[in-house]
Amino acid sequence: MIIYGINPVLEALKAGRVARLRVGPRHDGRLQQVLTLAASQKLPIDRVEPQTLDRVSRNGVHQGIVAEVVPARDLSVEELVRDIVGPPLLVVLDGIEDPHNVGAIVRTVDAAGAHGVIRQTRRAAALDAAAAKASAGAIAHVAVVDVVNVARAIAELKSLNVWTVGLAGDAKQPYDAIDFTQPTAIVLGAEGKGLRRLVRESCDFTASIPMSGRIESLNASVAAGVVLFEAARQRRGHG
Repeated sequence: MIIYGINPVLEALKAGRVARLRVGPRHDGRLQQVLTLAASQKLPIDRVEPQTLDRVSRNGVHQGIVAEVVPARDLSVEELVRDIVGPPLLVVLDGIEDPHNVGAIVRTVDAAGAHGVIRQTRRAAALDAAAAKASAGAIAHVAVVDVVNVARAIAELKSLNVWTVGLAGDAKQPYDAIDFTQPTAIVLGAEGKGLRRLVRESCDFTASIPMSGRIESLNASVAAGVVLFEAARQRRGHG
């Protein structure tokens, strides 16, 4: 996979996932930090013209650097949960197709100290360069599990003693009434459509984010942030 931009490439280097770099002719201090780390890992670095970076990044904001990264290790839902120390806090994505939303959610998962993302491969945004850029490099650090069917993944989470909470605008229970100190997976649906019926029915609970303005719902990544940081707050108090 190709990623670009200083932060995504730097975080991928820290995670040991970069195979090769391409850099332009001009360097600033931040880019030199990336190159120093890459040199310490003895990675191949190709010096190229800006036009080459434009082409490889498909005219993305590459900031003078593009990297080839190796795929993350494939994980199952069970492996993800079993590897977590303490009560799991996960996010399940049901049909979110915007890579910028997915990237922003992954960034929030990392920032809130959550443990990973479970996503359906069909009708879902690719974890590509755009998502990596939107995540500010967090994609290199957050465990992501790809599944064929979200409802079945929720059933598996239940079998592993993880409670599932679907976010829905019409749910009667507010999100801050949920006990997030328990092993929990927060299930997010696509903007506009929300959770699909079978996915919603599979969740243990549904919860809403009360809205005081004229807009009925939040962007999916913002909703994830609101709920994840409430979970983080509860867990700090619980500890």
